[in-house]
Parts: sequence; C-alpha cells; structure tokens
Amino acid sequence: MSSISIIGLGNMASALADRALAGGNAVEIIGRDQAKAKELAAALGGATVGTAGAAPAGDIVILAVPYASAAAVMSEYGDALHDKVIIDITNPISPDFTGFVTPDGSSGAQEIAKAAPAGAHVVKAFNTLFSHVLAAGPADGRPLDVFIAGDDAQAKTRVSAFIESLGLRPLDTGQLPMARTLENVALLQLGLVAHSVKHTNFFLGVSILS
Repeated sequence: MSSISIIGLGNMASALADRALAGGNAVEIIGRDQAKAKELAAALGGATVGTAGAAPAGDIVILAVPYASAAAVMSEYGDALHDKVIIDITNPISPDFTGFVTPDGSSGAQEIAKAAPAGAHVVKAFNTLFSHVLAAGPADGRPLDVFIAGDDAQAKTRVSAFIESLGLRPLDTGQLPMARTLENVALLQLGLVAHSVKHTNFFLGVSILS
C-alpha cells in the first residue's frame, strides 16, 4: 500500500482520503485551517494531520486544492516536495465554463510541473470524477475509470497501484501534455451537465469490446 498526503480539505480531499484509508493506505491530511484538518481526520478515522508548509509525510502528495491556489501551494512547499510523486486533480477551467485559464497549448498539470522542485514527478489523475461519484465507488458492478497522464513511468506505476487500492481502474493516456485533453474531458462533462444530462451523477469510462 501507499503513504499518501492530501493537501486540501474539500469534497475531493475527503472522498480520496476515505477511499484511500479503506484501501489500506496511510493517509495524512494537510490544510491551512488546522482545526478543520483535525475535524476531517477525526471524521474519517485513521488519518493523521500534517502541518501546512512542512514536508508532507507521504511519498505521494495529492494536490486537492482549486487550480487558482496550486501555484501558491507549490511555492509554499518548495523543496519539501523533492522526490515526491504529485497527483494533480485540478481543472483550470475559466469561470464561465467555456475554456481554460492556462496558457494556450499548456495544461494545469504542465504549469504545476513547471512550479514543482527538481526531482518531483507530476501525474494528472482524478480530474474527470465528481467527488460524490468517487466517494460512492464502483457503479453497477464496474469500477470507475481514472485516466492518468505523466512523463515518469515509475511515478505512473505508483499512482496506478494507488488507484487500484481504491477499487478503481487506472487508464494511462500517455505523457503529461495529455493532461490538457483530460482537462477538456472535465469541460465536456460540465457541458453535459448544463445541456443534456442535467445532473452530476455519472462518469465517463472505457468499455473494452471483445
């Protein structure tokens, strides 16, 4: 199993922490609001509480904060993230849900990787799952698909093993620039919510045909 540090205290952080603990992983919760972090850890049961800005205990660090805060978080932790695998779950979507706030041709994950210290490996994952769908787990007997992208093969192997421990299915989509495509998938989902599906109780996955 893996040792995981989750930076963030929102719905995705809670869902990931809950499934990680159920999968036998060691989980550390980190947030600027120490009281809220302790409250979340207590509600989950079994999680420890870290200190914002200090070196995360986990070998895998999940960046579960809004994209607008991601650069500041990377700067705050700096070299404390050296040699860590950083999972970026953010979606840098514009407030009007029509595009992205990242530079043309780039992605949130690539921008986060630029801000990461040497030796850290950024892997995009979980950005196409709504928090309540992730919390619920397998749907109709099939595991949820988690699309991943990253440049380091070993880091992706470690993230894939972590995803499998959650009872989910990792699907490697390629190098880190593929994160832009995954962020477009999240934008597609918001379009479906607005124009056809009308709710968020769904996920996009891959069905392998025989």
